[in-house]
Amino acid sequence: MNYIELQLHISPDYSDILTAELAELGFESFVDTNEGLNAYIIDSDFDEKAVQELVAKYTNQTAIAYEVHSLEKRNWNAEWERDYEPIEVANSVRVRASFHQADARFRYDIIINPKMSFGTGHHETTAMMLEQQLGLDFAEKTVLDVGSGTGILAILAAKMGAQAVLAFDIEDWAVENARENAELNDCPQVSVFQGTIDDINSGSEGEPSQYDVVLANINRNVLLAEIPTYTDLLNEDGYLLVSGFYEHDAPDIQQKAIDSGLKLIKKMAIREWTSLLFKK
Repeated sequence: MNYIELQLHISPDYSDILTAELAELGFESFVDTNEGLNAYIIDSDFDEKAVQELVAKYTNQTAIAYEVHSLEKRNWNAEWERDYEPIEVANSVRVRASFHQADARFRYDIIINPKMSFGTGHHETTAMMLEQQLGLDFAEKTVLDVGSGTGILAILAAKMGAQAVLAFDIEDWAVENARENAELNDCPQVSVFQGTIDDINSGSEGEPSQYDVVLANINRNVLLAEIPTYTDLLNEDGYLLVSGFYEHDAPDIQQKAIDSGLKLIKKMAIREWTSLLFKK
């Protein structure tokens, strides 16, 4: 299976905006570069006309150009190994690749080899999710990770004491990657399947019927559509932690959660990206 690499030559000020726009077009992985931004998508999902329309939308605001390259899955690891540096979250979590040395100063050491999956902690939304998780009690809790990507959020929940963590993603390579990362981090309580929220509680043996914490770092439209379902899956006094959207979308997300019976507990924002924590 081949992948498309979209190389955008843009001002750094527009990197986050284009990341959000491209995510809506189906791009799943992003790398900041000296020239701007690289974005990755399965070739069968690539729509160059949609990219052209997106570029035209911002042409009057900033200088922007793009190149399209086809690359095979095996090239992705070399790309990350060249650019991937460890990140630190709230002086407690360090996210690194397997080729980096461990650092004993951090309570939680997470190894993530991303392949084609999104979620290394480098993006603001993932970093905020990790930081918000540090404020929750996961001991003996059941956790659902929606759109798990690399599995990074599920892995931190497991390292913080969760009894069972169920993660899922729609992409087969993301599921494979999350399973590999869970094994790398010695987290047997993390299980990963390919599917959607509609597949939860579909009869799988040993699967919890309700969850103490639901984690969802996805885009605005998915959250607005699925927050009522997340709420139904939560135990009373359970927590829903979400990110993946801009500050100007937060009121809509918050209202949908309130209408579903949740209460806002905490809000975080970094560079216009937002994370919201709700309690049932």
